[in-house]
Amino acid sequence: MFARKMAASFAVLSLALAPALSGCSTVSMAEGGSHLGSQMQSSLSNGVSNVGGIFSGGPDAPAYSTRIFVVSTRKGGNHSTELTPGAVARYSLDTITVPPGHEAGDLERPNWGAPDPRRHIAVAEHSELDGREFRNQLAAQISGRVGLARDVLVYVHGFNTSLDDARFREAQLVVDGNFSGVPVLFTWPSKSALLAYGADKESATASRDAYLKMLNEIAATPGVGHVHILAHSMGTWLTMETLREAALSGSPDLNGKLGQVLLAAPDIDLSVFRQQISRLDASKFSVFVSKGDRALQLSAGLQGDRRLGSLDPGSNRDRELIDGLGVSVYDISAFSSGLIGHDNYANAPAVVSQIGATLNKAPADQGQAVIDAGADRSVRPDPKAITTTDLAPVAAEQKPAQ
Repeated sequence: MFARKMAASFAVLSLALAPALSGCSTVSMAEGGSHLGSQMQSSLSNGVSNVGGIFSGGPDAPAYSTRIFVVSTRKGGNHSTELTPGAVARYSLDTITVPPGHEAGDLERPNWGAPDPRRHIAVAEHSELDGREFRNQLAAQISGRVGLARDVLVYVHGFNTSLDDARFREAQLVVDGNFSGVPVLFTWPSKSALLAYGADKESATASRDAYLKMLNEIAATPGVGHVHILAHSMGTWLTMETLREAALSGSPDLNGKLGQVLLAAPDIDLSVFRQQISRLDASKFSVFVSKGDRALQLSAGLQGDRRLGSLDPGSNRDRELIDGLGVSVYDISAFSSGLIGHDNYANAPAVVSQIGATLNKAPADQGQAVIDAGADRSVRPDPKAITTTDLAPVAAEQKPAQ
């Protein structure tokens, strides 16, 4: 009887938290935004259609648009729940527009109906590609770029995430983080149901080969700089398993092209992570943790082990657990918002700024940890240091990129 009551209680809690167990499904639906942060960079220059001054002007100002390469093992469209036959990747090139009144940390989505590009993030264009066209188009995007603009940012979403959730989130991160390189989304199908958590993990697992093939293709692109990865929730597990597979095949750093790997709210058992990171260069990895992440607490209940992303660097016990990993750890507990607190990495402007600062380091700085998000970085902490203090606020104003 007691066991049945406990199971029933856990089921109720699970259903309450289900929309957030992955991350991207908990985005703001308010048109006006949450007004979380200070003003971010007013314009980006990423080699794509950059029209008008983002964050400047009123609702009549033109939207900013960015192109995102999409590599998908989804059989169908936005809410597909099935893998492609053989988990073979499909390719597309999508143009995403971000409204001129965009607030840092927000995904401006309509409460109902079609999005209005003047107020909402939206898909402006979708072009299907085959594998050869993907490689050629990617090479064309990189050709002629210099410096950090030659870098690629691969974003991998988590559990319970639609295609729109994922590509809109990457567009927001590119804009708010002032990333000047080429964005690529790797997306896999989710059943979008809590009780299908295990099935989703199987879909993610089945997507490893397609993911690794994509990473190798990007790394082999002529003129490419570094291949950075930003993964969230269950996407961090997929990323670590894929990089471990690359290491076992003799290329742990993608033939020298692997850049920064950022793991946001990683849904990974700590002992598993220790095995994964042991085969990789830990100095390239940054882990964003939050002790109040209720989605990861639920995941731990489902799987029986604490998750890496919910550790508390402020406690002696968890410091001992983290000690020796060699990764940079960012405690973003102070930025938790809402009931779940699973999307802090993308919703808090100061944290997004830290992500941008990590991705936008000059090559000579690769491997160094930048714990603060402020303008003054003359003092650089030890790469293995853990910070439990708030990140410094984003600079109040940035000049537009030329």
